Amino acid sequence: MPLHRGNSEAPHDDGRGRRLAVNPFYGEANPVGGMTEAPPRHRLPDAPLPPSTAYQLVHDELMLDGNSRLNLATFVTTWMEPQAGVLMAECRDKNMIDKDEYPRTAELEKRCVAMLADLWHAPDPAAAVGCSTTGSSEACMLAGMALKRRWARRNADRYPSRDARPNLVMGVNVQVCWEKFCTFWEVEARLVPMEGERFHLDPQAAAGLCDENTIGVVGILGSTFDGSYEPIEELCAALDGLRERTGLDIPVHVDGASGAMVAPFLDEDLVWDFRLPRVASINTSGHKYGLVYPGAGWALWRDKEALPEELVFRVNYLGGDMPTFALNFSRPGAQVVAQYYSFLRLGREGYRAVQQASRDVAGKVADAVEKLGDFRLLTRGDQLPVFAFTTAPDVRAYDVFDVSRRLREMGWLVPAYTFPPNREDLSVLRVVCRNGFSADLAELFVEDLGRLLPELRRQPHPLTRDKGAATGFHH
Repeated sequence: MPLHRGNSEAPHDDGRGRRLAVNPFYGEANPVGGMTEAPPRHRLPDAPLPPSTAYQLVHDELMLDGNSRLNLATFVTTWMEPQAGVLMAECRDKNMIDKDEYPRTAELEKRCVAMLADLWHAPDPAAAVGCSTTGSSEACMLAGMALKRRWARRNADRYPSRDARPNLVMGVNVQVCWEKFCTFWEVEARLVPMEGERFHLDPQAAAGLCDENTIGVVGILGSTFDGSYEPIEELCAALDGLRERTGLDIPVHVDGASGAMVAPFLDEDLVWDFRLPRVASINTSGHKYGLVYPGAGWALWRDKEALPEELVFRVNYLGGDMPTFALNFSRPGAQVVAQYYSFLRLGREGYRAVQQASRDVAGKVADAVEKLGDFRLLTRGDQLPVFAFTTAPDVRAYDVFDVSRRLREMGWLVPAYTFPPNREDLSVLRVVCRNGFSADLAELFVEDLGRLLPELRRQPHPLTRDKGAATGFHH
């Protein structure tokens, strides 16, 4: 979440601060009555407002947000069936952490964990442990905590000490939540840089960064930078070789924020999950390709041994004994119920159809963008339904930041960003295709992009001076 500073508005709105403008028609009965006390912007109003007035004020301000369906930057689900919305509305007042009071919501969470354990080929799905989270960021924090605690137990004779600083190995393309984990939990981040046309982790390079202080290696099933899968099976094989040479036994966590809900349905022969003995834990975002509104995430461990018991709190809370492993104690049950609805509603065949449709759209849009002639594709949407592209070598009049800015003028949110070390020379655009981004919308997007090109080609040079400030987008 972004941090916000307090506003410089005068504390009592004494003529220097602005107030919200109230339309005379917002009054309940008297058109002038609603104007008598316009509410302030940055302090609590002195008196209540009629509910219709409060609603309309908030509604009108939110009209200035972007259209979520045209947001091709986000992986987050922007459309669900109306029935799912009704279920979520019926459950939004339930604090799902109170499992004694809401036992059926707790049961649906357990069923979802079991379904995911089966989907991800846990050796014994009944023995796998897991929980829902507010999203993959929390799930990654929990998985990282488990990795660190397991390492600390194995090294109890020398940790904590100055000579034993835990580290986590991952590609430089990891989502920012992993950087947060390393900062918050005092773990050294060891990053494998990009090289050439390899835009994610290299298995041998990752193994080369491991030592006796490595708590684990993170592999990403679906990089946010370009939509490609990292080679999890090859990563595990490299770590198997490391164990044979050195005796170091390093576990793997799979960050499947997106891919863990795509690969099981579209890439069934790809081995990346609990079929690999070295994979200790997996996370996914239910609110991405799990097809649920935010925020819904899941963290699973292959068995009880992978999740240290001392991290599981058993507390007498709100009337019952409750085991819990989470970073908060207040969360609505709506997202868990919506996830169970989606699993029940779609089943394997339904998920396969939805994800295949998204991949088909991604492939067609990528081909259409390539045919425009001004762009070079880095990926084609044949893994995650996501593709990245940059300007062709002979394009000098504009850059990807100009394209992103002009598309925004037409309502499309397409992020432009520079790659991390060692490919800071490469700046790209990325398109995320989700359920709801239909073939018709995709065709309109390509038409709008093509319509911009003649004017962009007439520019004397790229117009974006500060590329660092050109977008607020972060992975």
